[in-house]
Amino acid sequence: MSTAAEQGVETIFSLRGVRYAYPGEITALAQVNLEVLRGRHVVILGANGSGKSTLLKIMAGLYFPAAGEVAAFGRPLTERALEDDAFAFAFRRRVGLIFQDPEVQLFSATVWDEVAFAPLQLGWSADEVRERVEARLEWLGLTPLRDRPPYRLSGGEKRKVALAAVLVVEPEVLLLDEPTAFLDPRSRCQLFDYLFEWGQRGGTIIAATHDLEFAEDVARYAYVLDHGQVLAEGVSGSILADEGLLERANLIHDHKHCHGDTVHSHRHGHGVHAHG
Repeated sequence: MSTAAEQGVETIFSLRGVRYAYPGEITALAQVNLEVLRGRHVVILGANGSGKSTLLKIMAGLYFPAAGEVAAFGRPLTERALEDDAFAFAFRRRVGLIFQDPEVQLFSATVWDEVAFAPLQLGWSADEVRERVEARLEWLGLTPLRDRPPYRLSGGEKRKVALAAVLVVEPEVLLLDEPTAFLDPRSRCQLFDYLFEWGQRGGTIIAATHDLEFAEDVARYAYVLDHGQVLAEGVSGSILADEGLLERANLIHDHKHCHGDTVHSHRHGHGVHAHG
């Protein structure tokens, strides 16, 4: 288990014995323990249905566990706590979530309006909103799309708009659900560059993904989920080198290839080829 014993490092999220079930007693998470320290880039690795998206939504304060404890920035993160307007405002300001499907969070008439929405809700002045929005559009290469309706953009462009709409308020923590979904190879590389630059400014990244290449390039620490339970945790390099663990979690698999008259198999992962 990772620990906040690293001197002077604040614990951003702490989950103890967290359990969550969907209607019909379908267990999504069972006795999950997790800790995220400030500035640490963490991936939650798991195949579809492992519970990683549910875990991310609990840390975003959208879902609340049936059992266990969740704390954010040293305070309990509960439904009752978020009824306090001051706490809710501060928490939403500090934590940004980007959903797996960007269309879930894009609703404005233009890209510019989408990115300006959160700053306007926070009561920023018109000049500050204009300055921040323009800066984010330029940083993400979205300026030429500023007057386009989001629904007319490509999947990768929608992902960038969703990222801009969250980063414009400069949250301390960025929660990403399958961040490389819908992205072509060039957009993937651009996303890695954006996240690296943002992380260099001191931001904390927590990503739920089955993309092993993303995990290798972005994360320092990893948790592996399977059927709602933590199979393992540790430094990402060690986790990604454990082929037995990744195979048990359905993150890699054997895939047959034909080379002329020869048929043999390689072990493949999602988002990256891991050859054995």
